[in-house]
Amino acid sequence: MNVEIIGTWAGLVWNVLNEANATVALKAIKKATKLKVNELYAALGWLAREGKINIVETEADLEITLL
Repeated sequence: MNVEIIGTWAGLVWNVLNEANATVALKAIKKATKLKVNELYAALGWLAREGKINIVETEADLEITLL
């Protein structure tokens, strides 16, 4: 795993969030991107570090929104 591939995964997640234009559940992002769990978390970490997303933990899932 290298920085370029994590950036690519982050782009996939960003595209899902951008197209939805709303808060999206982690499970829905995983389904839409077909990323493995560790790949998805790496992508979310990338986007969070860049200040591009907001993550809220609910009882059922994580809810992610673009900032």
